[in-house]
Amino acid sequence: DEEPLEGSVLTFGDLEVDTEGMEVRKGGRSVALTPTEMRLLLEFSAAPGTVLSRDRLLERVWDYGWGGDTRVVDVHVQRLRGKIGQDRIETVRGFGYKLRG
Repeated sequence: DEEPLEGSVLTFGDLEVDTEGMEVRKGGRSVALTPTEMRLLLEFSAAPGTVLSRDRLLERVWDYGWGGDTRVVDVHVQRLRGKIGQDRIETVRGFGYKLRG
């Protein structure tokens, strides 16, 4: 009977992100994310309310240090929004995206 580590579950409204167990729940229901979507959500969860640029996300999630095609970020953010809620990730025009706390 091991207790989960304190602080391993981050809560954003009805969204729960278990950073240790790599699980996501929305309204108590499990949400299936691809590994890329999970890495993206972990980046947002680590800095809620902070605007993350497409270049930073490319570097951190896809390991593109050379400024690859940023449209791949947009596509995956759209897919992630579809699974966790359209309003959870906000577009900051001209800058990037941020997770609403």
